[in-house]
Amino acid sequence: MDVCKIHENTSKCSTSTMECFMVLSTQAQKISIATLCGLFGTLCVFENSLVLYLIFSSPGTRRKPSYLFISSLALADILASIIFVCSFVNFHVFNETNFSKEIYLLQLGGVNTSFSASLSSLLLTALDRYISISRPSEYKVLMTWKRAWVALGVLWVTCATVASLPLLGWNCCTLNSTCSELFPFVDDNYLSSWICFIMVLLGCIVYAYAHVLWKAHQHAAYMEKHQKQSARMRMDVMLAKTLVMVLAVLVLCWSPVLVLMIYSIFGRLSNRLRKVFAFCSTLCLLNSMVNPIIYALRSKELYSSLRMLFARFRRQLKASEESPEGDSAHKSSVIETVCEDTRVT
Repeated sequence: MDVCKIHENTSKCSTSTMECFMVLSTQAQKISIATLCGLFGTLCVFENSLVLYLIFSSPGTRRKPSYLFISSLALADILASIIFVCSFVNFHVFNETNFSKEIYLLQLGGVNTSFSASLSSLLLTALDRYISISRPSEYKVLMTWKRAWVALGVLWVTCATVASLPLLGWNCCTLNSTCSELFPFVDDNYLSSWICFIMVLLGCIVYAYAHVLWKAHQHAAYMEKHQKQSARMRMDVMLAKTLVMVLAVLVLCWSPVLVLMIYSIFGRLSNRLRKVFAFCSTLCLLNSMVNPIIYALRSKELYSSLRMLFARFRRQLKASEESPEGDSAHKSSVIETVCEDTRVT
């Protein structure tokens, strides 16, 4: 049949029904998904690991609240890429069903925790920039290192709690309720609540960055009106460009997935739409891959640290290339000396 009738299926909570959610029917589709996940996942882990190294290797950055939020974002994106790629490829490409309902919900909880923490870290970064531009004189008092750590603790605990609810009992098997057409064992009401949670996060991020963007525009307009060019004006223009990129990437990567999730709650999804959802899910992974480029590597401090790291790496590489030549030259000179001594004797 075209779509597995999850709602009427009496064995909807058996592991055999997971085959209904394996919508990739051709080898080309599986190879495409595996390639996208492998490429995005590898780049995501590498980029975000580099960001964490740059932040914590410098005393000047690891003590700043803004970089704590960026490091939380990088950590969440690393976890998201690893858990998502492993579980998604294992399920859709290798069609692995040899695990229990609890194991599946645990994997889904890990994916939801990491992606929710990624968006929540973006929200804290947005609020950090909102406070810095709206109340600059009070920023250091309001955004302390201790408060930043408390905010991060609340963030991760909240995301983990929300993501663990299906495993703790809020699933269609325990409640004997309507199951989602996109995720095995997931209750439709929980999916609706999770969508609302993500929509609130995205809405707050958009509002905070829209406010920062408006403030930057006002300042640029004031400086242009008074025919003043300054470093602050150039910084405002750069900030505006960064924020436009932030909002564009967020909307592009999350809108397709959320739209299809909402549609699945109110209507039936065809096999074709569920395949589209599988491919659109990789856009969330793309967002995690792009985050370090937008948030971290556009920072002057981190970019400077990155250049120093590359310069040090080039020096070490050059030294390692020259050392064998030096050793061989030294050995040849020793041999020539021995030969000359032999001739003399």
